[in-house]
Amino acid sequence: MQAGGGRRAAAPAMIWVALGAVYVIWGTTYLAIRVVNETLPPLLAASVRFLVAGALMYAWTIRRGDRDGDRPGGVQWRAAAIIGTLLLLGGNGGVVWAEKTIPSGLAALLVALVPLWMALLDRVIFHRHLRTRTVIGLVAGFGGAALLVGGEAAGEVDLIGMLFVVGASFCWSIGSLYSRQAPLPKRPFVGIAMEMLAGGVALGVVGILVGELGQVDASGFSRASLLGLLYLIVFGSWIGFTAYLWLLRVARTSLVSTYAYVNPVVAVFLGWLILDEAVTGRTLVAGGIIVAAVALIISAGGVAKDAEVERELPLEEPGSGVEGQRALERVGDPKEQGLAEDGGRELDADG
Repeated sequence: MQAGGGRRAAAPAMIWVALGAVYVIWGTTYLAIRVVNETLPPLLAASVRFLVAGALMYAWTIRRGDRDGDRPGGVQWRAAAIIGTLLLLGGNGGVVWAEKTIPSGLAALLVALVPLWMALLDRVIFHRHLRTRTVIGLVAGFGGAALLVGGEAAGEVDLIGMLFVVGASFCWSIGSLYSRQAPLPKRPFVGIAMEMLAGGVALGVVGILVGELGQVDASGFSRASLLGLLYLIVFGSWIGFTAYLWLLRVARTSLVSTYAYVNPVVAVFLGWLILDEAVTGRTLVAGGIIVAAVALIISAGGVAKDAEVERELPLEEPGSGVEGQRALERVGDPKEQGLAEDGGRELDADG
């Protein structure tokens, strides 16, 4: 099926498959990050994660498709560096650093600020009109997420760690929105690989600057931490991050951002299943609110982007983010609004 300017619209079934992957996989990454942090330096481990994932993806995709007419240049690498830095260093890096001192559940709650940041940026900066149901759904979803892990904040929690995650959610939101209009390669997976490479380099540089290189002790790396890192490379980056970036470019921002509400539910379920944590009445009520909020947001419109609505939005995209990430709708010019042909592109504030 063709959409404005001859581009192909993404099939709703594919959107739901990608969204389901982000819902489930990113919900597990908080646990994986915590395990990796047990014996590996957090920022350097994240750097290795994205450098490995990005290098292999780039080597595989750069030789496919329109190699002559879509050759990455300085402009494309600069855009990838901006997105990679915002999503992976600012977003994911903030989360992995914070999880050294705060519970993963609280980190998941604070990452749920992403949809609110994005809605605020859409309205204030990009002048996008938000439907009433979308606004109610966003607020209800955040309230449900707060209720779900609100008990975590009652104890003694590191304030700096919490502020890191708040900042990470903001960086993730900006990167996700910018990625929609950034001048990236038309081949989405090439662009995603470039972003991971750029973000991996940024994470490595900062990790070295804060002294993590001196913490590297290969003999002390546990098997669990190494398996956790492998899981983050394969599932968190190749599958989850890629699905998120593709969604950002072919689906409504408000729909994609619902992952931030579902991830905490997944995290709680894993705690019950793997760590034998109790599931309380608060958990059941909060889960119901979150599911209802997601349903409300979905009911505000179809799963695919509406060309007429997008024209009102002078921009759009993350990378990761946030979440379709390369099509880059240049609002106003149907020709530049999508590139859904090649697949998609764009990584949890985590991820």
